[in-house]
Amino acid sequence: MYFKEVFLSLFISLFFLNFSEAQPDRWQQRVEYAMDIDFNAAAHQFRGIQKLRYFNNSPDTLDRIFYHLYFNAFQPGSMMDVRNQWLTDADRRVGSRISNLKPDEIGFQQVTSLEQDGTPVSYEVVGTILEVTLANPILPGQDVLLEMNFNAQVPLQIRRSGRDNSEGIDYSMSQWYPKLCEYDYQGWHANPYVGREFYGVWGDFDVKISIDKKYTIGASGYLQNPQEIGHGYEAPGTSVTKATSDRLTWHFVAPNVHDFVWAADPDYKHTQFTREDGMVMHFFYQENDNTREEWQRLPAIMDKAFGYINVHNGKYPYKQYSFIQGGDGGMEYPMATLITGERSLPSLVGVSVHELLHSWYQMILGTNESLYAWMDEGFTSWASNETMNYLKSEGLIPGSKPVDNPHSGTYSGYINLTRSGIEEPLTTHADHFQTNYAYGQAAYTKGEVFLEQLKYIVGEEAFQKGMLRYFDTWKFKHPNSNDFIRIMEKVSGLELDWYREYFAQTTYTVDYGVEKIEEGSTKKTTRIVLKREGLMPMPIDLEVLMDNGDKLYYTIPLQIMRGAKSADGRISYTTLSDWPWTNVEYELELPIKLKQIDSVRINPLERMADVDSDNNELKASSKKRKK
Repeated sequence: MYFKEVFLSLFISLFFLNFSEAQPDRWQQRVEYAMDIDFNAAAHQFRGIQKLRYFNNSPDTLDRIFYHLYFNAFQPGSMMDVRNQWLTDADRRVGSRISNLKPDEIGFQQVTSLEQDGTPVSYEVVGTILEVTLANPILPGQDVLLEMNFNAQVPLQIRRSGRDNSEGIDYSMSQWYPKLCEYDYQGWHANPYVGREFYGVWGDFDVKISIDKKYTIGASGYLQNPQEIGHGYEAPGTSVTKATSDRLTWHFVAPNVHDFVWAADPDYKHTQFTREDGMVMHFFYQENDNTREEWQRLPAIMDKAFGYINVHNGKYPYKQYSFIQGGDGGMEYPMATLITGERSLPSLVGVSVHELLHSWYQMILGTNESLYAWMDEGFTSWASNETMNYLKSEGLIPGSKPVDNPHSGTYSGYINLTRSGIEEPLTTHADHFQTNYAYGQAAYTKGEVFLEQLKYIVGEEAFQKGMLRYFDTWKFKHPNSNDFIRIMEKVSGLELDWYREYFAQTTYTVDYGVEKIEEGSTKKTTRIVLKREGLMPMPIDLEVLMDNGDKLYYTIPLQIMRGAKSADGRISYTTLSDWPWTNVEYELELPIKLKQIDSVRINPLERMADVDSDNNELKASSKKRKK
């Protein structure tokens, strides 16, 4: 008996070992940054000492690592420069500006030494990537200390980061330090900085910045020495330690983030707003006639926005968020955003809400933006429109009223994309779209439609549960598109892989029409024929308008869904038999006399992205659609 038990136990152990190796958990690499920065504002340069503890939580042995050197993109002849020279619709913020930079206006990051656990390593700078050959391989489960000395020059502000932006902000310090590239289940992601998205390793940042004391800094993370710094950080009623030199050292700590941003200006006004839940919002802006009233009204509005987002999108996990005037428009970072600030109040609120929501769909979920830009920008755009519609309903956006469908304009933009002839699949790498238009419409517009149309497929209740479960399940784990769809399948009970495959991996479009309305097999029934004109199959919602004004609603699931949507909160549907995706036409017979029907319409709530609505409705008197 003993030997049998031992054998059985060994067999079970080996079985589960092999099973776990075949389907490993999604591990996460981790970093701990400690950086000391000596900033020379007169020369727009700084020296940095970076100590990076890197934890290899992967099952792989690493003999090379890679860093991003983003500032190197702002040099004549860089990949970003060349790309914007030949792109047919180059970003107007870039254009030929990089090629015209002078030596004291370019950006650079120069590594002067790099050691692994005290041993020098060899490295090579290749554009915006530092390729490092390690002195010793990093084994699975092992951590190493990487110590680097580097010099950098802040470029003129062109794209996101830099100095002297169009509104007069001195320093927008994003992508400013040598940043370790991410390594995940797909391998290294050492993409050059050509113009678009980012991907990083979660970890803790401990950053000290020594700079002229006239500057006020807004940043990711929590300031550790407010009483030494002042500048609006000190607690009310407390005194600030008087600086003994003309420089201050700002000490920030940012836990469990995948990037660190800061901005500095001598004319920043810094205000704080503490929410009821204790979370503190910081605001940094240059106060003038173009900003004064708008920025004074912004905190109360963003307090309302935070409350709504926490309920509908998941709880914000940090204790602080900063809205910082800077950059070249709006750009998101952990615990902070850079936004241009001289805007009307609706515009200022709009950009603040959008960049804030990136905290959920990029800073906390951390999707690989290069591969899944639409899961960041599109999901953020969807949530932004929902939040803005709520703020309008609360009377917080002057001159604006809430609407039934805040995404209707986005659907129009997507349909225009399908007609442009230059649409590319959502699976296209962000930097490899052939036009900025195709990228923007795919990432922002089609990505937003992806979500709203999914709500149409699964029903509103299942959709809302799925969005919250997605956030709670995948926060801090770098989800991909299949991870998201699997969550939605679990909460809806439907198969949805077909939707992701069609809408993300192809440019097929949805187009359905009502083909015929005629007397059925008896005089007491009506036969209706629907037709799929486009290449993408979809479940169909149908509205039958009666002569007396009553409306009857039906839903026709796709057979490959293996079920039907739940109630969507607006309409009570009668579920009809499934429509096989291979069948171009679908016939149904309703127990209603033909003379009692006024018209039949598909997509009554206009949540399906039908690219041609002209054939969506047919009058009963027409009998058959004209060709």
